[in-house]
Amino acid sequence: MLTRACLTLALLVATTAWAQTDTNGTEPASPLIDETMLTPPPVSGQAYPTALGSEERSNYLRYGVSFNSAYTDNALGGSTPVSDVSYSISPTIALDQTRSTMHTVLTYAPGFTFYQRITSRDEADQNLSINVTDRLSPHVRLTAQDSLQKSSSVFNQPDYGSGGVSGGPGGGNSPIVAPISPFLNNRGNVGVSYQFAANAMVGASGTFTNLHYYNSAEVSGLADGTSQSGSVYYSIRASKLHYFGVSYEYQRLVSSSSTIGESETQTHAIHFFYTLYPTSRISISVFGGPLHSNTSEGALEGVPLPPAVAWNPSIGGSFSWQGNLTNAAFSYSHTISGGGGLSGAVRSDSASLSLRRQITRSLGASLSGSYAQNNVLGSPLFGGSNDGHSISGTGSISKQFGEHLSFQLGYTRLHQDYSNVAVLAAVPTTNRESISVSYTFSRPLGR
Repeated sequence: MLTRACLTLALLVATTAWAQTDTNGTEPASPLIDETMLTPPPVSGQAYPTALGSEERSNYLRYGVSFNSAYTDNALGGSTPVSDVSYSISPTIALDQTRSTMHTVLTYAPGFTFYQRITSRDEADQNLSINVTDRLSPHVRLTAQDSLQKSSSVFNQPDYGSGGVSGGPGGGNSPIVAPISPFLNNRGNVGVSYQFAANAMVGASGTFTNLHYYNSAEVSGLADGTSQSGSVYYSIRASKLHYFGVSYEYQRLVSSSSTIGESETQTHAIHFFYTLYPTSRISISVFGGPLHSNTSEGALEGVPLPPAVAWNPSIGGSFSWQGNLTNAAFSYSHTISGGGGLSGAVRSDSASLSLRRQITRSLGASLSGSYAQNNVLGSPLFGGSNDGHSISGTGSISKQFGEHLSFQLGYTRLHQDYSNVAVLAAVPTTNRESISVSYTFSRPLGR
């Protein structure tokens, strides 16, 4: 119901904006608004950009193919470590187009992954993402993003390790990296903002996620998960540097598996936020407020379990700096989010870091890391036994040879301490080394 209300508000905001246009298709000048406001990170629904200033470009078509080989010392989880070498081939096509009011980025990278020892886990991969920004009027902006991955390993994402960092409480939680096993992961977001005065803005957004493991026996102890959330916010610009605001967010978080059953958590949160823009390339944000959660689970020996109801603080902060040769982003949050493979929604303390540097014209390096302490909500019989934490770090170095050929080396170390998740308990640490070669072409559009 609340999600519908959020989406209805989004439509009303857009309708109001279109109503400002006269029958001739021209928009009357507004004496109130002389400069477009920014959408602060705590309510934008988007991750901080990872492209360096020197890499930013638009209106191009890029296509090519990548070859990747990787070694992992913990391919299957379980009671004993099993190492394996994988080989992947991924054709890629990407369209980045800017028109008068719309910017569209579409990327599609299908692929095939073959395993040297565990041939039964060979997989046809699918990676698709779309990002659209449309200025419906001078004062109304619509954003929409969707990403889908179908694979046997989360490491097979084309941009894995790029260090996506979110500045808001709705950034999502992905604490679990499952062993090699086919899965589907989809995340979408749509948002609209309306600047109705010189220094005031309202907006609404909706987000959904879906995580599904095709063979639950291969990922014993993990659970499928879905979520739907909606939010509305009000933001004011006290000066060019200072933004203040308040937001309301509703979440519905569901986890289910054949062994654990189903757990559903609904949350209501009010966040007050502040963002500082010291320069056009730096932002610093904080948010905080009360959060109410209600968790319901299945029955124990035929007797329904009572719901677990609680009040918790929801707080967080983030920093982003984007330069021509270096960018960095960091975030921390203490809130309730989806379990990302655990048996229910989690009360999470999480932090993430991303750093990229263009060392020379043809040599670049990146570093990313994350930490999450996850306490599963609900009855200890179903949830608390799966509490634990995850720590991961990824480093890579890339070299460009000429206009089309590039080469990358990467290393990832992952530690997942969840003593009651069977597929992770005995061998919690994974090391992965990879090498990839890409051959790409780029063609400008509209020229």
